[in-house]
This record gives sequence, structure tokens and C-alpha cells, in this order.
Amino acid sequence: MKLKDRFFVFLVLLFLACLYLFLSRTTYDQVDIASALNKAKANLKVNQEIIVLNSKNPFNFRDVLSDLDKVSDQEVYAILTYPPDEKETYPVVVGVAGSLGWSDHHYGYMDRYLDMGIATITLHSFKSRGIQSTVGEQVSVTIAMMVHDAYMLLNEIDNRANLDADNVAITGWSLGGGVSLFSAWKAVQQQLSPNLKFAAHLPFYPPCIANLDNLEFTDSPVHILIGELDSWVPAEPCVELVESLKDKGHNNAQITVFPDSHHSFDRDSEVRVVDHAYSLTDCRLVLDEDGTVYTEDYHFPLSNSYLQKIGLYFCASRGPTMGGNPKAAIQAKGIAMNFINKHLQD
Repeated sequence: MKLKDRFFVFLVLLFLACLYLFLSRTTYDQVDIASALNKAKANLKVNQEIIVLNSKNPFNFRDVLSDLDKVSDQEVYAILTYPPDEKETYPVVVGVAGSLGWSDHHYGYMDRYLDMGIATITLHSFKSRGIQSTVGEQVSVTIAMMVHDAYMLLNEIDNRANLDADNVAITGWSLGGGVSLFSAWKAVQQQLSPNLKFAAHLPFYPPCIANLDNLEFTDSPVHILIGELDSWVPAEPCVELVESLKDKGHNNAQITVFPDSHHSFDRDSEVRVVDHAYSLTDCRLVLDEDGTVYTEDYHFPLSNSYLQKIGLYFCASRGPTMGGNPKAAIQAKGIAMNFINKHLQD
């Protein structure tokens, strides 16, 4: 074969490889949750029970909005905890952990809600899929998966006479903060649970780096809590998002930016660098109406796990900081308690 013919064949193969890369879908195998369930059952308290949900494994919101029939099924478990005082029906706070999984400071908030007479449900999207942490890769469990889990949980709450499906708030931290935030996106709510919505959304340091072409949110209140010095997910895009929502008439959107505070500022630990984690400070994305995410500058699609890694390579860095700020943590707890009390119990 002549050199120019070989070069032509190489270009054709390269084109086909690129085409495959751009058109391929990220798929996930269904994970058996039996082992995770047995471990959870062994640690249950007398006021707790396990809820098993029939969820799915969408990679992104495009999968949620238009391709759920092509996505694998996945059982997911959650733990329901009842407060000490008995009631006919309980308001509920759903909690969603971040990329490191559930931590003591997360449970601290949930315990405070129990003291307020509110039932809590901790969603275990990671362990249900055999994952401990997504730090450094963010593809083994995605926000889209966890939002789907959250709405399947809301639908299950509606089936229980002793839980008030009209009074369910959702809170989360970091990746879970993204779940708390984007579960308010009306396109997702209408697709997954058109007759139900979360009554309130309380995201802690969520990723707000995607500008939404469709800014229609439900009319439920949203309050974002984030640190001024957050280098995992910057505060500025969250401020811009809240301003845009208010411009669209969503006057229930609020944000509190805590000065001199890093990512996970409500954690009881010293500030440290996490070498292998993504810093998204310089990343700006777009989330279009059909759920596709692409980079704002080059319109590079992040439509599967390979393309997401390529896209983040050009805007993200490694080594963000995380750690507590005691003053901000106290203030955040007060804001959280007041927010939940106002929107679930007043």
C-alpha cells in the first residue's frame, strides 16, 4: 500500500474513532445491593427502617429527559429515621452526601432536624452502586443518577400514609448539593414526578458552573450556602445563578456566601489540600434544554464519560482545598434550621 493510501486509511480510521467517541453512550451495569443492604440492616436503630427504591443509572440529564428507556435499572436504598415524638404524619428532610460519602457533619444536621420533630431520610446512592467515593473522577456516580434516586424516593414517600409528601425538603453537600439544587429544575421534576415536587431545597456548596438555557425552576424556595474561598466549586457562578433566577421571577432563591471559608466549611477539620480532587474554579459549562452539557468556550460536549474527562482536562485543575471554619459552620447551622423550620413547619 502506497504511503498516501496508508495516510488516507489512517484518517478514515481516526474519523471513525472520533465519531464513535462522540456518539457512544456511557452505560452502567446494575449492581446487586444485597451486601450493602445487609450491612445497613446490621446497624439499624429502633427508630429506623430501610427503604429500597427502583431507580436507574443515567449518566447525564439528557438521559433523564429523553433516554431513560435505554438506561440500566438500579436498586438504591435509603434509611428513614423517625423523631422521638410520635405524629400521624411527619414532614421529611432528605439528605444527600457529597463525593466523599456520608460524614459526621452531615449527620449532625440530620440529627438537628430530628430534634425539630422532622423525619429524616439519608439517601445512599454510592453504597447502593458499590462506590465509596467519586473524588477525582466524578463519573462512577453522577448528579443525574442521584437526582433520579431522589425523585424515586419522593414518589415512595407519597405512598406512605405517615409521611407528608407535600412537606419534603432536600438538602445536600457538594455533589449532593448539586442534587439538592438541580432537583428544583422544572424539566427534571416534570419528567420524573410531575405531580410532586420538593417543598424546599437547601444546597451546601453545590456545583453551579453550568449556565442553564432553560431557567425554569419549580416555585419551591432554594437557599445556597457556600464559602467565599471554595476552590472545588466556586461561589461566583452560584451568585450569578441566584441573580438570574430572581430576574426570572423566582424570588424564593437565596444565597449566603461565607467569608474566609473553603469547601466543606461546616466540617470539623483543618483546611487541607486534596491533591487528586478536581478544582472547577476556571470551568464554565452550559446545560441546554435537552440536558446536554458542553463547555461554554469551545462548545465541547461532555456527553459521555470519555468526553467529560477530555473537557475537564482543559478547564479543571487538581488540588482544591477543603476544611472547616467554625464561625461559618455555626452560622450555617442556624440558617439551615430556620430555613427548614420555615418551609416545613410554619
